[in-house]
Amino acid sequence: MTEERLIISRKTNNKFFLMIAVGVIMLIAGIIFMAAGGGAGHGEGHGGGHDAVTWTQRLFVNLWLNNVYFTGISITGIFIVAVHYVAYGGWYVLVKRIPEALGAYLPIGAVVMLLVFILGRHDIFHWTHEGLYKIGGPEYDPIIAGKQGYLNFTFFIVRMLIYFGLWILFARMLRKNSIAEDLHGGTSYYNKNIVISGGFLVIYGISSSMSAWDWVMSVDTHWFSTMFGWYVFSSWFVAGLAATTLAVIILKQNGYLKLVNSNHLHDLGKFVFAFSIFWTYIWFAQFLLYWYANLPEEALYFIERLGGNNGHYLPIFFINLIINFVFPFLVLMTRDAKRQMIMLKIVTIAILIGHWLDFYLMFMPGTLRTGAGFGFIEFGAALVFLGVFLLAFTRGLTKASLVPVNHPFLEESVHHHV
Repeated sequence: MTEERLIISRKTNNKFFLMIAVGVIMLIAGIIFMAAGGGAGHGEGHGGGHDAVTWTQRLFVNLWLNNVYFTGISITGIFIVAVHYVAYGGWYVLVKRIPEALGAYLPIGAVVMLLVFILGRHDIFHWTHEGLYKIGGPEYDPIIAGKQGYLNFTFFIVRMLIYFGLWILFARMLRKNSIAEDLHGGTSYYNKNIVISGGFLVIYGISSSMSAWDWVMSVDTHWFSTMFGWYVFSSWFVAGLAATTLAVIILKQNGYLKLVNSNHLHDLGKFVFAFSIFWTYIWFAQFLLYWYANLPEEALYFIERLGGNNGHYLPIFFINLIINFVFPFLVLMTRDAKRQMIMLKIVTIAILIGHWLDFYLMFMPGTLRTGAGFGFIEFGAALVFLGVFLLAFTRGLTKASLVPVNHPFLEESVHHHV
């Protein structure tokens, strides 16, 4: 089996740099508007909010939101690879290099996460304000003070470094063995990766939930959910599957991945379809439990997103469900739809936008209240991160053959039929 090398043209790279440049210009424009008093909550966004939001708050929350989102897609790529090693998956071998390369963003995500937390923590996390822990003080909050053993500056950063350190380590080990297998053949590298993948899945099972508590749930410090780790995992996972599928289609449309056929697309489509339903199941279970139990301190999370904040988030609440469940469910229901590149392309793009909106809904009500919107800062930040992510991802793809030429299950993947 001959190897396939991806060559990224200067024109394509320039498009990514242009995307970043446009994003930076939009960010600067948004900051100038807000600093001049034109967008403190609503002037350059949607819907009339009344909470006074500074440009620094809005900027840091958007940087955090985008980094959490793209870090999730990146680590999901490694998760997809590890699951298929442990499950002895053969069908996916021809597309294996795509999720493998998604992990290239992880070191960037680690640096950005650390810097944004150190510089902007007071704008994102209410629990970082020192006055909350002073007994008898005007800001003292007994509930938040009770969580100080876990939610404190030093331990938060230590956990962040552990998560990223382990994720990057396992991603590098899997990638190193995968490339060595291309050069030397045999089954020893494959067997090593099965063991490494088993270890990664155990660690990821714990760290994905804990990182969700730290980076997302602690924004709403009073609130908690025993299902939230699963909820964030499911959102990351669907976005990661959509990114993988979309990358396969774009590569195929550009003359690469010649051996990938409609059977492989069908399986990718089945994953996207199934896990969109899984995300909805988790979403609904979490929503139903709180609504049915009617516990005020727990139902608050949904009240803020439904009727609270003057109904500011109500349209996005329902758009989120339509894009992430109704649309993929209806479009990908048939066998034919899962085998057509155009249908999969439309659905995966919609899902990637939809799950970005899902994270928007997780962060904005607890941080910016009615001061959130969709303006230059939101679109600018998203463009910058997308451009950086695509640069890292495509660079990762060029560093190895798109076809893992000596993978033991390559023949099985070539002759895969469903």
